[in-house]
Amino acid sequence: MTTPTSHPSPQLAAALEAARAADAVIRPLFRNNLAVEIKADRSPVTEADRRAEAAIREVLSRHFPDYGFYGEETGQHAMDADNVWLVDPLDGTKSFVRDTPFFSTQIALMRKGRLVLGVSSACAYGELAWAEEGGGAWLDGKPIHVSRTAQLQDAILSTGNLKTLAGAPQWANFGQLVRGVNRLRGYGDFVHYHLLARGALDVVVESDVNILDIAALAVIVREAGGRFTDLSGGEVGLETTTVLASNGLLHDATGTLVDYSYR
Repeated sequence: MTTPTSHPSPQLAAALEAARAADAVIRPLFRNNLAVEIKADRSPVTEADRRAEAAIREVLSRHFPDYGFYGEETGQHAMDADNVWLVDPLDGTKSFVRDTPFFSTQIALMRKGRLVLGVSSACAYGELAWAEEGGGAWLDGKPIHVSRTAQLQDAILSTGNLKTLAGAPQWANFGQLVRGVNRLRGYGDFVHYHLLARGALDVVVESDVNILDIAALAVIVREAGGRFTDLSGGEVGLETTTVLASNGLLHDATGTLVDYSYR
């Protein structure tokens, strides 16, 4: 795993250490036919999810014992703290259990309600992205930046988790967006956000997400020069369930077409 070329903050260093600890748990369990349990929300969970979260929490708590922690598997702890870690130890468990490499570890830091740091580690896919507010975005040790595509007719759009959008009045508007772009793909999960942040595509639209899925990626896209909001144009927060992410130049035009009361 590549580490930053400049000196990271103590928080970023801890998050990267925690991501390495999670990778060490997850990598040998991938394609190992683990037992799958179904949680109350109908999402799957495995030994890899639980062990990876425990490893992450041990590292972060050791370095910052007074910080809050919100984990996919262990829930919310000390959420009234000024600093709260947001962790999905294995985002993409459905991919993990089907032996496909589109899963990742997501670690973000929220400070007084604002997302300020993100690490996205995809050990099977072979990418590590990170960003810290004011420090730019990095992928495998190299600085990255969003594209400069300025017209929707030239844009590549990637989508994911569109069930809610498909059942909403905005679905027809989404169809107009699809007809208006140059190319449509559905990379999903961390993949299309990494691609967006490094300029390989231009817009991402998702519904049915959880803040733990996207918190780190929001910081990475933002620090790469892009914009990351919900489908109403609102800032990302703990209750966010939809995403409009873009290179910034296409954000307003895309948001108007998707029209989730976009502002």
